[in-house]
Amino acid sequence: MANNSTQPKSDEDTHCAFFYGTLMAPEVFFSVCYNNQEVPAEIAKRHTFTSAILHGYCRRRVKYVDYPGITPDEKHQVFGTYATGLTDANVRKLDIFEGDQYERRTVKVKLLTHVGNAKGEGNVEGMERSADVYVFRDPQDLEDKE
Repeated sequence: MANNSTQPKSDEDTHCAFFYGTLMAPEVFFSVCYNNQEVPAEIAKRHTFTSAILHGYCRRRVKYVDYPGITPDEKHQVFGTYATGLTDANVRKLDIFEGDQYERRTVKVKLLTHVGNAKGEGNVEGMERSADVYVFRDPQDLEDKE
């Protein structure tokens, strides 16, 4: 059978992302991607949210605001959420939400099979997965502390 580009994409043609800030909260994710904090069960079940770690990056607060940014830093790791089932439309809305301060990159994250304490002690890492993540473009606009 010939591949017809006008056919709708299958469920396998979705994106995965790693969130480390406000988008870790499903109600924020759904508000951004579907314009509603509470989505029908049919939409909600298209997505999974799993705790994960991104090695080689550091999360810092963006100066003068209440949200974080990450930058590459081999000495650090970032705790966050691995989200699946994102459509092209979801990714476009996330790009708009994140704005020009961030660049979307593909990274490897480790899913957590057990979440430890706030310092990451006791985390048990499992499978590695590819995910898109939003990296802060200008490190000078980040505070010095995590």
